[in-house]
Amino acid sequence: QVQLVESGGGLVQAGGSLRLSCAASGRTFSRYAMGWFRQAPGKERKFVAAITWSSMSYYTDSVKGRFTISRDNAKNTVYMQMNSLKPEDTAVYYCAAGSAYMIATATNEYDYWGQGTQVTVSS
Repeated sequence: QVQLVESGGGLVQAGGSLRLSCAASGRTFSRYAMGWFRQAPGKERKFVAAITWSSMSYYTDSVKGRFTISRDNAKNTVYMQMNSLKPEDTAVYYCAAGSAYMIATATNEYDYWGQGTQVTVSS
């Protein structure tokens, strides 16, 4: 019903930047809360950033001041600008969509997931 497709991942040196995109299909996109999660090998999938349908945003402490989440409802797309990247940011990044009106930071608060895009940060 709702499809999410991430893009923009890649290999970057520490201190560099990447911009992730998540293209969504669905008639109610503008009302979805959107989130970014990441999962490193052998680790749990963890919250990175979220933005509500009203454009309130929240970030996990480790990325505050470096990452910025935004959305363009006209394009059915959510973005995450990632600056000052660190090797610890290396992971597969997943876009997620849900119907929560409050900021959602848990995986079970989201209904739809993309396939993920790899981000690798070298030292």
